Amino acid sequence: MKEIQPLTKVEASIEVPGSKSITQRALIAAALADGESCLINPLSSEDTHYTAGALRQMGIEIQEEDNCWIVNGKEGLLKEPEKEIYLGNNGTATRFLTSVASLGKGIFRIKGDHRMEERPIEPLMSALKGWGVDIKSVNDTGCPPLEINANGLTGGKTVLPEGKSSQYLSSLLLVAPFAKVPAELEVSGEVLSKPYVAMTMAVMAEFGINVMSNEALSDFSVPQGVYKARDYQIEGDASNASYFWAAAAVTGGRVTVSNVPVPSLQGDAAFVALLARMGCQVEKTGNGLTVSGPDELKGITVDMGDWPDVVPTLAVVASQATGRTVIKNIAHLRIKECDRLHVMAVELSKLGVQVEELEDTLIIDGNGPGGQLQGAEIETYNDHRIAMSFAVAGLVVPGIKVLGEQCVAKSFPDFWERFQLLY
Repeated sequence: MKEIQPLTKVEASIEVPGSKSITQRALIAAALADGESCLINPLSSEDTHYTAGALRQMGIEIQEEDNCWIVNGKEGLLKEPEKEIYLGNNGTATRFLTSVASLGKGIFRIKGDHRMEERPIEPLMSALKGWGVDIKSVNDTGCPPLEINANGLTGGKTVLPEGKSSQYLSSLLLVAPFAKVPAELEVSGEVLSKPYVAMTMAVMAEFGINVMSNEALSDFSVPQGVYKARDYQIEGDASNASYFWAAAAVTGGRVTVSNVPVPSLQGDAAFVALLARMGCQVEKTGNGLTVSGPDELKGITVDMGDWPDVVPTLAVVASQATGRTVIKNIAHLRIKECDRLHVMAVELSKLGVQVEELEDTLIIDGNGPGGQLQGAEIETYNDHRIAMSFAVAGLVVPGIKVLGEQCVAKSFPDFWERFQLLY
């Protein structure tokens, strides 16, 4: 249990670890490339170690050195693992590596923890079957564990039945260059979290594969080819930076995150624009961004379909604002590490915040500056983003205790040490 001490005002400059999302995409591109790549400033965390470990099981050599992971790519040639691949509750790795495994030859078994066995993957399986992949959900639930009788991708056209998780789409794009004939991909329904798809395409382009798509990101054509090995710099994680920018917002202080650049590959860097709408001042400082909090935050209405990972952070900031904040189009939060939409409503209510939970919306009536909220023990549901967002609440609400605080290891192992730099 971690008890958070309140602060009157924050004044700090922080550097965050490398982006989890970019690290996992770059690991896969480098593993499928034509030689040795150096990934500079990768995130070293539970999730990225699951990804790297799985790639090693498929025959990829990865050497983790200080500030550089050296990856020896095998041009898409993967060996059959000697045992099943275990990925914990790493949804990104499970979805990405399901497609990567399809490039191999032989039996690939992928499983995760109990929560991962509840997280859907049927749309990705359907699209892979359209490219000739023999894949099944072992328990016939449309969720992991999975078994893939791999023999490469036939290519041609396939359809992804829905785009509620951008990870399905990114997974398919990452392996599409290795199809036996040029690959085409169509997505049915709305594509959510579009910035993550754009990030995938940007990483692919940096490794030499340029994807063609329409503006709606619903139709794609991918040229055949092999990724080109290279040295690749990974920018600081914008999702993890959000907690520090939020600290400035709720305390009326000033925080610089020095290594999230402008422009950023990460859609979550747009979080600072939401803080600006709520009354914060945002400025570019060197290679980073500085947020200065106002005397009074204001509630906003916002569609967060493209930025699900920073919804918990925004919800905490909204609890300190004056007026109502409406966070819309977030039903996909229900299939994350926990049902984040429901959990944020429950845990904020413990503090005395007025919250309404709808099917795809969170409505928060903020208490404003000096509002009387009470401390509470916060259940994290083993979800890193719940733990880190409520750490921010603890800066202004006395008596907040975060249970299971070690869950931050999933994406930000030294979060608590860096959070202490705010004091």
